[in-house]
Amino acid sequence: MKFPSPLIPATLIRRYKRFLADVILPNGEEVTVHTPNTGAMLGCAEPGSRIWLHDTANPKRKYPLAWELSTSTEGVIIGVNTHLVNRLVQEGIENGVIEGLQGYRAIRQEVRYGEENSRIDLLLQHPGRADCYVEIKSVTLVRNGVAAFPDAVSQRGTRHLRELMSQVRKGDRAVLLFCVQREDADSMEAAADIDPVYAATLRQAFEQGVEIMAYRVSVNPGEIRLQHALPVRC
Repeated sequence: MKFPSPLIPATLIRRYKRFLADVILPNGEEVTVHTPNTGAMLGCAEPGSRIWLHDTANPKRKYPLAWELSTSTEGVIIGVNTHLVNRLVQEGIENGVIEGLQGYRAIRQEVRYGEENSRIDLLLQHPGRADCYVEIKSVTLVRNGVAAFPDAVSQRGTRHLRELMSQVRKGDRAVLLFCVQREDADSMEAAADIDPVYAATLRQAFEQGVEIMAYRVSVNPGEIRLQHALPVRC
């Protein structure tokens, strides 16, 4: 997926209130931008780091510039926009990169389901096959080559795992897919030190038949795309 317009380089001053960040533009102007990421952004929001912004060109928005990419202290470019991962995964299904999710006629987005009033990111359907519920998680945290999720306690993520287990019990197929938005990860695991409940529930989901996948992206200021699968430690 190519970015619709050239990204704007900037220097991060600080991130605050979850959805806001102050930055310095190349002309020296200080502005506030929108941060499309609800996580802690560990290792992705260091003051003074180089980041890239997308100009939404929407005059109705209070903050028309949105933070798209960041740079780690090691110089790795990271996709921080969590809203992109569903599109990246759907693109990966449609172009054949995700081999385990091929052979479905229909892909539906944001379908309401479950006993806890959830929405599934992608619902794959095909005549004669069980429905496939795909929950997608954006991953930006990498430690010593290991991608980890979540980067903050995630009750919502744990709820999604319960919903996926419920669909398996009903005879459907359920998949949790971690989309790792950086290129320095060699494997994927739950961040048990950050959210032990999520890690335990992930293990339970795996044992009950929820399929766990992880895919790494390639990312640069011009393009971001799904690259290849990573091994997952459950």
